[in-house]
Amino acid sequence: MIVSNWLSDNYIEVFGAITGIIYIFLEIRQTIWLWPIGIITSAVYIWVFFTGKLYADMSLQVYYLVISCLGWYWWAKGTGHRAQGMGHRAQSSEFRSQGIRYKEEVAGGREGELHVTRITLKTGLVLAAVFSVLFIVMWFILDRLTDSPVPGWDSFITSLSIVATWMLARKIYEHWLLWIVVNSVAVVLFLSRGLYPTVILYVVYGIMSFIGLTAWKKTIRTELSISKK
Repeated sequence: MIVSNWLSDNYIEVFGAITGIIYIFLEIRQTIWLWPIGIITSAVYIWVFFTGKLYADMSLQVYYLVISCLGWYWWAKGTGHRAQGMGHRAQSSEFRSQGIRYKEEVAGGREGELHVTRITLKTGLVLAAVFSVLFIVMWFILDRLTDSPVPGWDSFITSLSIVATWMLARKIYEHWLLWIVVNSVAVVLFLSRGLYPTVILYVVYGIMSFIGLTAWKKTIRTELSISKK
C-alpha cells in the first residue's frame, strides 16, 4: 500500500528515470533513437527539477531538448551518407573477388558516418573555457536570484553536462569521462534533495558510463583497424 501510494505520487519521476535508463543504453549502442528518447526524458525532468527547486538542472533539460534535436540531425545526416556510400562502394566492387568486395563494402559503409573521435587539445581548451564561464555565471545567478539551496553543486553539474552533451552530439569519446564525474556528484546532490528514483537513475548512469567508455573505445579500435586495411 505504501509503495503504491508512493508510486502514484511520483509516477512522473519514475517514468523519467525509466526513459533515462533506456536513453543511456541506446547511447552506448550508438543508436540514433537515443535522441527522441532523450527529448521525452528532458521534458519529464523539466517538471521534476522545477518541483525540486533545482533550477539550473531544470534549465539544463531545456538545453537538452535543443541539443537532442541537433544531435538527431547530425547523426541522421551521417546515416544518410552511410547508405549512399554503401551503394557506390558495392557498384565499384561488383566484379571483384568476394573477400575484397566484403572489405570495401564495410569500409564504404562507415565512410559517411559521424565517427567516434578523440578530443583535440584545441577543442579541449575551448570546452574548458566554456565550462568555466557557464559555471561562474550560473553560480552567481542561482546564489543571488533564486532560492536554490545548493547553487554551487547545481551549477557544476549543469555546466559540465552541457559540455558533455555537446561532445556526445559530435561523438567525442571523452564525453564519457565527464558523465562519470557528473553522475558521481549528482547522486550525492539528488540524495540530499530526496529525489530517490533519480538517485537510482544516476547510479545506473554511473555504472553504464563505464560500460560506454569501454564500448566506444572498442569502436575506435575497430575503425582504425578498418582504415588500415
